[in-house]
Amino acid sequence: QVQLVESGGGLVQPGDSLRLSCAASGRTFSTYIVGWFRQTPGKEREAVAVINSEGNRIYYGDSAKGRFAISRDNAKNTVTLQMNNLKPEDTAVYYCAADPGVNQFTEYAKYNYWGQGTQVTVSS
Repeated sequence: QVQLVESGGGLVQPGDSLRLSCAASGRTFSTYIVGWFRQTPGKEREAVAVINSEGNRIYYGDSAKGRFAISRDNAKNTVTLQMNNLKPEDTAVYYCAADPGVNQFTEYAKYNYWGQGTQVTVSS
């Protein structure tokens, strides 16, 4: 069993940066795939970035490429999403998700463990 807690969201202006953190409990977290997803009202959760258990394979959604960076520290049971050059369209609730084994890692429904979400608002 893994419990996830996100932090770091907030209200920022276009062009600013935010660093989201996902803190996990559970001794097996280091073996889990972890993804950051985001959701806006009326839309499905979108995969923003996914990292494998070792941290050496990473996926970025089109909206994140070149601006966001995902990383993990298995010793600290944390996964971080560094978001730079934020745009108003990045406004969403951001969720951390984890699972011990996911083939379709961009599909939110494949993940069994979720955090409560953190709001990111980008507005001038």
